[in-house]
Amino acid sequence: MATASKRKKAVNLSIDADLAAEAKADGTNLSSVLETALRQQRWQKWREDNREAIEAGNAQLERDGMWYVPDWLPE
Repeated sequence: MATASKRKKAVNLSIDADLAAEAKADGTNLSSVLETALRQQRWQKWREDNREAIEAGNAQLERDGMWYVPDWLPE
């Protein structure tokens, strides 16, 4: 199965020189680290923005139970 290549954007960042040197010495891929951190931050923001709805859904599930229980789900 072929995978579509993701578009990449070259950016310039300024970070602590010693930290950059350590990362380079360790073979750390800074692009990957930044992408992971940004995705995690986006996910945390989404969860915080939707916290009330998530809590309301969980409360309804606790109160009313599952609206459908498939046959394959163990009891």
